[in-house]
Amino acid sequence: MKIWQADFYRRPLQNEAGEVLWELLLCDGDRSFTYVAFCPQSQATAKWLTEQLQIAIKDQKPDLIQVFRPQSLNLIQLAAGNLGIAVEATRRTFALKQWLQERSYPANNGEYNPLALDKPPPTPLPANLWGQQWRFASLSAGDIVEGFSQRLIPVKEMPEFLLPLNLGLASTVAIPGVVIDGGKKSMQLARWLQSVNPVALNYIPGDPSGLVLEAGLRDRYIVNTFTDKEVISAAVTYATRQQLTKRLHFLLIQPDNSGMTYSGFWLLGRE
Repeated sequence: MKIWQADFYRRPLQNEAGEVLWELLLCDGDRSFTYVAFCPQSQATAKWLTEQLQIAIKDQKPDLIQVFRPQSLNLIQLAAGNLGIAVEATRRTFALKQWLQERSYPANNGEYNPLALDKPPPTPLPANLWGQQWRFASLSAGDIVEGFSQRLIPVKEMPEFLLPLNLGLASTVAIPGVVIDGGKKSMQLARWLQSVNPVALNYIPGDPSGLVLEAGLRDRYIVNTFTDKEVISAAVTYATRQQLTKRLHFLLIQPDNSGMTYSGFWLLGRE
């Protein structure tokens, strides 16, 4: 499958007439293909974008275009739809984000960040989905691959790029994670999580401390809050282990702690 990553957004740039410029960036996963085009804000339409995609395609039409910026999504969906190209909303456009960081964008105050997104404050996880109990846990990288790759689990997300071997992690490395015993709500919780597309589960220290789920393009959910010293200690260990696993961690949803049945399993990682 041929996949492109795309961003189309205004930059701190102007043309000779003083109009704000929008920039279109297209690339593939290793940036062996790149395409750049600019237009004044008055021309930043799906029509202009469709024309640019047609120019970029030539004889290499992609099957899928990935977009990380919410403000770009609708226009790119419209333009790509005109050409029969599917669009995926995902934070994991690593090649494109690296390219954006490398490009030079002058800003009056020197604080322009081409990756910055306005993120809403986290909202509580829907109360009707919460399970019976939860805990921090860890599994060896080898156990994750052997125990979950081939196992039939109703909801399972184990992207190739997040497999421990593909991250250069030894099979003995402890991968941190969170386990939720959902009881009768286990499948309901797993299906809801599937619908919001989990990306990362982060420990946020504070008063109280908490776990925040990053999902979709910019959604954030408070999974739980806590003040217990033992739980905070486990949370610190969880966060420390993430630094040793290139941010790889997991989320496991199960009806109970018998280990017989799982409802959902996700490998999570960096954005």
